Amino acid sequence: MTLEEQIQYWVDIAEHDVPVVKSMFENGHYVWALFISHLILEKIIKAHYVKDTQQTPPKIHDLVSLERRTKLNLSKEQREFLLKVNNFNLESRYPDFKRNAFLVATKAYTEDYMKKIMEMYEWLKNKI
Repeated sequence: MTLEEQIQYWVDIAEHDVPVVKSMFENGHYVWALFISHLILEKIIKAHYVKDTQQTPPKIHDLVSLERRTKLNLSKEQREFLLKVNNFNLESRYPDFKRNAFLVATKAYTEDYMKKIMEMYEWLKNKI
């Protein structure tokens, strides 16, 4: 697979998950909507990783760690946002976090984060 094909692969699978997030949200699966939203950002950052390093991205899920290995140079506020979004990855996978996630992930909370995540996703996608 060429570098361009690898980049396009990450962009395509991120884009593929966008309607999944919307469906999860519309059906009241807020924790899963946030989890998939995290994956969307992870995948688009991995596209940047391939573009910037010409290497296969590491098999990690920490958005800030991935971003710092690219040439994106996000602002402090953007990195702080990614740190918050990182929590959606853990909360969806581990029972003790998941229990708390169901209490926190109300419709309004999820909708607010999804909006911000999708804005960042579109911004990152446009920088490819």
